[in-house]
Amino acid sequence: MKFQNINTFLLVLAGISVTGLIFLGYSSTSLRYKEKRFCLNLTKEHQENSNLQSPQGLSYKQPSVVGPDGKVVPVTPWLSPIVWEGTFDPLLIDSIYRQQNITIATTVFALGKYTQFLKDFLESAEQNYFVGFRVHYYLFTDQPEQVPEVKLGEERQLTVLKVPSSNRWQEITLRRMEKLEKLIESRLVNEADYVFSLDVDTKFYGRWGAESLGRLIGVIHPGYYQTAREQFPYERRPESQAFIPYAEGDYYYGGAVIGGLVKDVYEAAKTCREQLDIDAAKSIEAAWQEESHLNKYFLYNKPSKVLSPEYLWQDFKPHTNEVKIIRFSQVIKNYAAVRPNP
Repeated sequence: MKFQNINTFLLVLAGISVTGLIFLGYSSTSLRYKEKRFCLNLTKEHQENSNLQSPQGLSYKQPSVVGPDGKVVPVTPWLSPIVWEGTFDPLLIDSIYRQQNITIATTVFALGKYTQFLKDFLESAEQNYFVGFRVHYYLFTDQPEQVPEVKLGEERQLTVLKVPSSNRWQEITLRRMEKLEKLIESRLVNEADYVFSLDVDTKFYGRWGAESLGRLIGVIHPGYYQTAREQFPYERRPESQAFIPYAEGDYYYGGAVIGGLVKDVYEAAKTCREQLDIDAAKSIEAAWQEESHLNKYFLYNKPSKVLSPEYLWQDFKPHTNEVKIIRFSQVIKNYAAVRPNP
């Protein structure tokens, strides 16, 4: 009887030990899994929130867009991609981003006679711009009655926002950053994942898709992509907040395109608006208004992805060896006929 009790006790003890080992093993695995997941989340958060900032006054060689062998350069010196035809698989990258169920907000400003460009802009966008994605156009105009009826694809919509007219085209340009900043604060922070601000006097000629998405996006101006930085039309007056010294500069970015994650575009728009306000208080207007301030911002807050001149061409420019395809281009126009002032 005593022997049987000892056996029973040993069996119970063994059972408790096995159960404890299983529990400890599960707990250890669970903790390791949670730790790993926590580390992954931290890494992802760090990547999403990391800004590629560089100090002012840093001396380094001007980056090239086209190498000495005549081939395009696919990456910046700070290791951000430069998007050219042939550097990505459109089917693959669109498929990856489409699974994320994202919304791309797109702001367009059409004031005064610039409403005449809306039809071509919207119709060509519907054929080429983020086809198959959820896109929400936000149109700022002083003439809502002039907005054309354009058939939009599935999960694509247009919101018209009325704004005051202006007698100076420079003033219209100067206030775009403010309008973009306020729109993000009031709506886009809850309605979109990415946002692009695009000029309306343009037309899409080729595919523009998920390869253009990233944290902060700039586009290389087609008129200066093979120009020495000393000849860039930066703002050169030290009294302006947009001032860039002759010895500094990466690329000259076009103001017709800015994009990225909503929060990052917000920071860019807010900073540019603040710098514009400081200049205005001193009666200073930068050489190219918001474009000058945007170039200053991009110089010290590096874009995480740079779009090649394929994504911003000019219809009057002939094709070059580097630009294999034109995706988005500024149309030919008579500025005297469409602008309210010289």
